[in-house]
Parts: sequence; C-alpha cells; structure tokens
Amino acid sequence: MEFIDLKAQYQASREAIGHRIQSVLDHGQYIMGPEVAELEERLADYTGARHCITVASGTEALLIALMALGVEPGDEVITTPFSFIATAEVIVLLGATPVFADIDPATCNIDAGQIEALVTPRTRAIMPVSLYGQPADMDEINAIAARHGLPVIEDAAQSFGANYHGRKSCNLSTIGCTSFFPSKPLGCYGDGGALFTSDDVLARAAREIRVHGQSRRYVHTRLGVGGRMDTLQCAIVLAKLERFEWELAQRQRAGAAYDALLSGRVRLVGRHRDRSSALAQYTVVLDERERVQATLHARGIPTAVHYPVPMHQQPAYARLAGGPPCPVAVEMAAKVMSLPMGPYLDDAGARQVAEALLAAAGGSLPAAAQAAPLPGAALPASP
Repeated sequence: MEFIDLKAQYQASREAIGHRIQSVLDHGQYIMGPEVAELEERLADYTGARHCITVASGTEALLIALMALGVEPGDEVITTPFSFIATAEVIVLLGATPVFADIDPATCNIDAGQIEALVTPRTRAIMPVSLYGQPADMDEINAIAARHGLPVIEDAAQSFGANYHGRKSCNLSTIGCTSFFPSKPLGCYGDGGALFTSDDVLARAAREIRVHGQSRRYVHTRLGVGGRMDTLQCAIVLAKLERFEWELAQRQRAGAAYDALLSGRVRLVGRHRDRSSALAQYTVVLDERERVQATLHARGIPTAVHYPVPMHQQPAYARLAGGPPCPVAVEMAAKVMSLPMGPYLDDAGARQVAEALLAAAGGSLPAAAQAAPLPGAALPASP
C-alpha cells in the first residue's frame, strides 16, 4: 500500500501530462513560458483572488509574501508551532522572530483565541497554517488583524481546494500561499508553489521579488530572490488541474469512509462543519503511537507523523522563538499519526487500514461495521 498513490494519479493523467510537457519541449521557453501565465490565470480564477504569482516552492511563496509586506530584522510574526518548519524558517531568514501561539487540541490548527495577547508594537504580520487541509479560523484571525492594522498570510500549503464560508483557501486573507510539492492535493513532479492576493501593490512587489527584485530587465528596484516556477512544472499542474475537482471529491469520499470506520473508536483530528478540508492528510491521535505505527508497518501499511517536534522545540529555532511554551502542540506532536490518504484509496484499502489500526490500538470493528457499506466508498469512474 502507498501512503499516497502518486503512480496511480500519474497513470490517470498520463496522456494530458505528456501532451503538456511536449508542448513546452516544442516551444522551448523553459523559464517564464506561456504556461506560467496560463496557470496563474487559471488559479486566480479558481480561488477568486485577483492575482496569482507562481514561485519555485511553497517555502518561496511564504518568503516572498513576507518580503512583499516589508518584514525585516526586529519584527515579529505570530504563527503556529505545529507545522512544517518552512513556516518559521522564512521568518527567521528575514531576521524576524516567530512568535508561537498554541494550537486547538481538536483540530491542531492555531488557537485564534491566543493570538491577540501576543500582539506587540513589533508585530508585523499573523501567519496561520491551514493544517492537514482544513482552513484555520480565518474570520476570527482576520478580525484580530484588522483591530491591530496587521496583514494576514494564510499558509495554505496543504489546503488548496478547501472552502471556508463560501470562499476558497488562498483567498481568505491579505496573502495566501500554497505548495505544489508532489504529495499535496494539487502537486507537480518537482517543486513549485504560488501566492495569491487581491492587493495590486503586493502583487507587483511579489512579481518583482521572484525575479531578483527586477522591475524590468537589469533594473533592480528592490531586494529579491530567484524564485520562479519553471514552465515544465506549470505545464504539469495545468494537466493535473483538469482532474482536480474530481480528486478533491475522492479525498472527501475516502475521508468519509475512514470517518465511518473509526469515529467513536479512535480519536480523530476534528474537522469543522462550516468549512471543507482538502484532506491532504487524515490524522488520528494515539497515546501509544510508536507501538501502533510499528504494528501497522509490519503489516505493510505506511503511516507518517506530521509533525513529531513542534517548531519552538527544534534545535535551530528554540533560542529564536518568542511566545508561550505551547503545551498542546507538544502533546499533539507526541500523539498524531497520519494514515494513507488520497483520491485513489478505495473501500477495501480504507477497511484494511482501519481494521489494522483498531487491532493495533486494542479494539476492533464490530461485525455490523465490517459488512456495512461505507458512505460513498466505491471508487467512481474518473472523468
């Protein structure tokens, strides 16, 4: 069993991907070719944001967003300690200080109720993460930011395609950033990312920053980076975009299958009913994670831990971090475990994983649940 079956995903889009790649090879514009502008237009339209700027990675998207906002040494950025290290990394690279607010134990997203107390005269931005594919409490976070005149950057590396109160993730705040890492809900076959904004000034700044701060060739009006997403990767995302809504629906189907098998039998990371999740991961909470994980691996079922050490306890960041000790993040880091997930996880696969997990955790599926049809669990024909 694959943790996420990228090979099946490729086979489903093989013809479209091959056609798109061949087009790039034929025209030979490997940097900033026409597929770059085409993808940006398609993604902006999808999210509803006025601007999409493709960049070299999700990390680069966060870095460029902070640079466009003018974050500099001595500033503070409030964020979560429970995410991939890139969220804190980009803050520190600019000489600013990540200030960590603890997380909600139900969802593992940043606890919006803890943010306002951390705002100081040095606070320059708030950067929530939409963890596991579910948007954070963006209305509450935006309201706090508005009271203090602060911008909000949504780190939506895992949540592209999710909905929040009728709007798309990446278009929920001042700037939204996502990743096209291969395992993301919408991924390429290398690295890539994008940032989204409806602010014309920030969009122009981001476009200049990604090409070494150039306003035109060899005229460098601001500090910048080499942050472009190459044309081939944009072409691949364009091909995969054709099946994206179908794949999102299949992630929901797989998530519903797990819910039906596991709810009430093992603790799940919660999902709010007022928003959708892109289900980049399906995550459970276990008291004896290492033992359960080893048992599943022995049965050929892969798992992952997102994330085993919170950022404020990482050796490279402990002395640089500000904020409280974040005990909930510490607890969840010791207990969370993600299960195989993806649009090609079928009924049989979900049952196999759930039965093995429950057996390892000291339980089992009742006989009725073993035979009951799962909600929408039959893998439908692809478009």
